Amino acid sequence: MQLNTGMKVNRITDEVWEIPTSEKSDMLVPARIYGTPGILQSMDQGVFDQVTNVACLPGIQRYALCMPDGHWGYGFPIGGVAAFDVREGVISPGGVGYDVNCGMRLIRTDLTLADVAPRLPRLMDELFRRVPAGVGAGGSVKLSRSDLNAVMVQGARWCVEQGYGWHRDLERSEEGGCIRVTDPSTVSDQAIGRGISQLGTLGSGNHYLEVQVVSNDRIFDPATAAALGISGQDQIVVMVHCGSRGFGHQVATDYLKVFAKAMRRYGISVKDQQLACAPFRSQEGQDYFAAMNCAANMAFANRQVITHHVREAFTAVFGPSAEELGMELVYDVAHNIAKIERYPEGELLVHRKGATRAFGPGSMELTPEFRETGQPVICGGSMETGSYLLVGTDRAVEETFGSTMHGSGRTMSRAQAKKQVRGEQLQQQMKQHGILVKAVSMSGLAEEAGFAYKNISDVVETVEGAGITKRVAELRPIGNIKG
Repeated sequence: MQLNTGMKVNRITDEVWEIPTSEKSDMLVPARIYGTPGILQSMDQGVFDQVTNVACLPGIQRYALCMPDGHWGYGFPIGGVAAFDVREGVISPGGVGYDVNCGMRLIRTDLTLADVAPRLPRLMDELFRRVPAGVGAGGSVKLSRSDLNAVMVQGARWCVEQGYGWHRDLERSEEGGCIRVTDPSTVSDQAIGRGISQLGTLGSGNHYLEVQVVSNDRIFDPATAAALGISGQDQIVVMVHCGSRGFGHQVATDYLKVFAKAMRRYGISVKDQQLACAPFRSQEGQDYFAAMNCAANMAFANRQVITHHVREAFTAVFGPSAEELGMELVYDVAHNIAKIERYPEGELLVHRKGATRAFGPGSMELTPEFRETGQPVICGGSMETGSYLLVGTDRAVEETFGSTMHGSGRTMSRAQAKKQVRGEQLQQQMKQHGILVKAVSMSGLAEEAGFAYKNISDVVETVEGAGITKRVAELRPIGNIKG
């Protein structure tokens, strides 16, 4: 298949396409892109340039990968996955992203659409009041410097021990809501200053809190859905999408500068300076890894506090308690992170940048309750369409380092979207379609219009067709909070 990129792209299957190493000098492994022919043709030039640049990085294993929601990003394409040998490979902030551990959290309820619809305006008001959103928004949790150090080390566990959630929430979070390898001394004072007041906040951009409904006709695997607490029957669920806020952004900024200097010291050259990296075993590499994990724990904690406030809002509107409303966490998963995982090649450092871990049934990395179903995968669509709950597969572990898509993926820049619609107009259109939206910024709302994103169902069908994820249920929005 010849694309307008000028690169040769070979068809491996209907959903998998490979750019051979002959297409760019210094490629150490082929680049593989997941997508239908239509999705592939719609991808911007940057995806092909970036994924083949990643294939040139020292120590990379098997393939440089891009998921079907892929689009141009910083360094790596968003949707990018790459695994590096921990002895000879590198670590790169461009393969993690500025918003370290941006991720998804899904909360079920026993409420139905019939219960919620009459009180939806009041519920959205309560959620908007209790969960701060927008650029620079501060949270209700006041942290001291020692508190923030504890959050960096303990993640969501610190929140639960302070009363912001339930201990069983931790069992339903990736890594138990806490990455163990941390060192607060590797985090700059500037990062601490940016993050200390932001715990429990959504932020801006594509981050959101969404009230959704699951109908019987949109459940694709009833047994797995039931095991995950999803019953259909117009059930109400809540999805949260956010990360480490300014804290993680500053960690990335700090270490990109460190790595730009370190590359000269270690004799590393890259195709794109946005791929600045350092040997994983170097002091610089280990410092960034520890600081990144501190930011990842901040993100787990952030989503945990938001969950607490979501439960408070529902209780205020529907009573009598979150427990009696059945507000259990389904799962919390990261999609901007680098983690050490074991594969046939040995220990590898897997970078996922806008990609979700998707381990299959039986994986010992999962808590016992998910070893039957496979790991839940939460994929957000645009606020005008819908989202999906999926589960990982053994094939994902074999073919994509246990990775899959994270959302629908943009097809249009934010600036382009704002030229096509005004936020107030979009808000009114969505209300007419049964979706109540509350936003801090009308300009920011316009940036996230549904037409700026790929069709989420096409992307999901691609990963299911490839066998790396399995659909469980589709989730339709009825209320959305944007920064």
